[in-house]
Amino acid sequence: MKTKIFSVAMMLMLSATLTFAQSTHRAGPVFGLLGGVNIQNLNGKDINGGNLDYDMIVGYHIGANVQIPLVPEFYFQPGLLFSTKGAKSTTGPVTSTYNLSYIELPLNFVYKGLLGAGYVMVGFGPYVGYGIMGKAKHEGGSLSFENDIEFTNTVEAGAPLTTTYFKPLDVGGNVFVGYETAGGLFFQLNSQLGMLAINPEDNRLLANDLSIKSMKNTGFGLSLGYRF
Repeated sequence: MKTKIFSVAMMLMLSATLTFAQSTHRAGPVFGLLGGVNIQNLNGKDINGGNLDYDMIVGYHIGANVQIPLVPEFYFQPGLLFSTKGAKSTTGPVTSTYNLSYIELPLNFVYKGLLGAGYVMVGFGPYVGYGIMGKAKHEGGSLSFENDIEFTNTVEAGAPLTTTYFKPLDVGGNVFVGYETAGGLFFQLNSQLGMLAINPEDNRLLANDLSIKSMKNTGFGLSLGYRF
């Protein structure tokens, strides 16, 4: 008798657990909105093989994504973001700040495992970004100069020396971890590593950018969002 009661109790507990998991797990594609802070830098090498010594700047991102179920607990998560990146460099008395704005397409694969009343998330995948605008600000003592950043793959020899250029295409990888509540609110810690050099071929004589061999976007950030 005790064995039967124990068996029935175990079946009821298992049934309740499965019912709870199914009620908190959403079937089909689920959309999300998110935004947050970026901490970005530009890393790379100069023509002598030394590391570029740039400082981080604070940016932001805002956008949307969709989670598409693949197999239980695994999802494909494409998204579309507006994201700001860049860095700050100091050469002698002059400090230059580069602010770059991208339209970005992350293509992540996500694991979501039940934890408490919500889900722990671990994601990774590539991203593709395209530069749409930017500003370069140069400050030294009481003097300050600001100009728009132009995006191009090759800088012609006759281009102005006062203009700052970057390649428009950026490609790299994403990694993130986070937590999503049963109600759809989520937060995550993001990390990005650029894999494509974004400094163009510069044919200007005496151009400052000639000292740079390769330059790539890198950074991390924090996102807050809601899935519905």
